[in-house]
Amino acid sequence: MKTIAVIPAFNEEERIADVVGRTLRVCETVVVDDGSADRTASRAEEAGARIVRHPENLGKTAALEAGFRLALEEGFEAAVTLDGDGQHRPEEIPRLVRSAEAGADVVVGSRMDDVADMPTVRLWTNRTTSRIVSFLARTRLYDTQSGFRLFRAEVLRKVSLSADRFAGESEVLIRAARMGFRIREVPVSTIYFDTEGSKIAPFRDTLRFFRLVAAYL
Repeated sequence: MKTIAVIPAFNEEERIADVVGRTLRVCETVVVDDGSADRTASRAEEAGARIVRHPENLGKTAALEAGFRLALEEGFEAAVTLDGDGQHRPEEIPRLVRSAEAGADVVVGSRMDDVADMPTVRLWTNRTTSRIVSFLARTRLYDTQSGFRLFRAEVLRKVSLSADRFAGESEVLIRAARMGFRIREVPVSTIYFDTEGSKIAPFRDTLRFFRLVAAYL
């Protein structure tokens, strides 16, 4: 399956080169620099990634959509998304690809088989939001907050998003499931550094999530 990795990145100069180098051993890679104020774009480019630049920070959903547009324009059969902070293992991309080749339209890398190192607050939040998203999607999903995913091109062509920032990651699962696309989860490693904190803004992104919930209810 002709696959490209889409890596949204915002101020990830510390780890982006390592992530890009490891990802390129598996598949072609594009980094969407979402208005970083540091050397994220230059370090990613030096490591061999293709670069899409946003002049200002537009949020993760907009960054993913930019990468998806490139994937569709260039005829890729699938796009894998992973974060630029090193909390996903690029070496596990083939797990997602194999699941897609076996018939899945969307594949989510689930960390819920390995939660010993997951911070308690993250674990509780993930389980709660996963239950809510599962209810709205009408299919049981266990790790809806994982950014490590694969989307077939057909999904990218048909599923449009209205939610912004991090809420878009939940919305794409809801819309894809409601449209009849087959969603599967495969186990992946749980990695947490969290030395600089999450990019999620607790109040604003929680509000966006519940606006999303209200819209789909």
